[in-house]
Amino acid sequence: MRAVVIGGNGFIGSHIVDALLASRWQVAVYDHSPERYRPPSTDVEYVIGELGNRGLLAAALPAADVVFHLASTTLPQSSNESPEFDIRSNLIDSVRFLEACVESRVGKVVFVSSGGTVYGIPSSPLVREGHSTSPICSYGIIKLAIEKYLHLFKHLFGLSYAILRPSNAYGQRQNPSSSQGAVAVFLGRAARGLPIQIWGDGEIVRDFIHVSDLAAAGLAAATSSEGSHPIFNVGSGQGTSLNQLLETMENVVQKPLQVQRLPGRSFDVARIVLDIQKARTELAWTPKISMEQGILDTWNWVRTLY
Repeated sequence: MRAVVIGGNGFIGSHIVDALLASRWQVAVYDHSPERYRPPSTDVEYVIGELGNRGLLAAALPAADVVFHLASTTLPQSSNESPEFDIRSNLIDSVRFLEACVESRVGKVVFVSSGGTVYGIPSSPLVREGHSTSPICSYGIIKLAIEKYLHLFKHLFGLSYAILRPSNAYGQRQNPSSSQGAVAVFLGRAARGLPIQIWGDGEIVRDFIHVSDLAAAGLAAATSSEGSHPIFNVGSGQGTSLNQLLETMENVVQKPLQVQRLPGRSFDVARIVLDIQKARTELAWTPKISMEQGILDTWNWVRTLY
């Protein structure tokens, strides 16, 4: 089996590459830049290019049984600054990517969407895949639009697909200097002796999933039979407030953490926790890494950087 991972040099993509290699897939990575934290693998074919480069992309896709799409040029908090850029660089290029998949006769597309933004402000404690979708940031709108185009391309051309809506992934190789990824960013600041910045009162609740569990779900989706609604929430199914996250981190780091409290932000949803029963049932998948184990794993890696 041959897989192409679009965005395979990124945080989540690199872990999907690891899962594929462990299962003895032939793997090609298409990304705009090399991996930040590791040298290239001799077991992987690399193509460096932008998602919008149709010539390079078309050369990477033939003979692909599965193509994973993880490329994105924006983050949730930055996407509203220029929706036009978000549309051009993510939605339009993704539609052209799907056209290339049809032309190259790709077997299946696995799209990593966003369980944290496509639903908007939840109306229930646990969010199922059938929950209403009313994103409050351009990032979520674009992810949802790509989902709809996948459905359209299935209808028009028979392109098989699966959609993962992950919660907040964390783990090794997540950039601790980024503006996204609470676990890595908090631990990165702790490792440098800097205060951890909390926007609001710290009672915002999120569903955190270790990236290796997310990668396992991606592999399960790649090999699963396609149902009538191939959309899957992928998370822990548990809610953790930022204050609780800090407490767990202090237990792992074994020292008090400095905290800087900042005003709340308008784009932060107060609470979102994903219902993952469908993935458990239809993908035979379940998360295995506990929060404590995952934070320890991430902390041990972050400390090697500083």
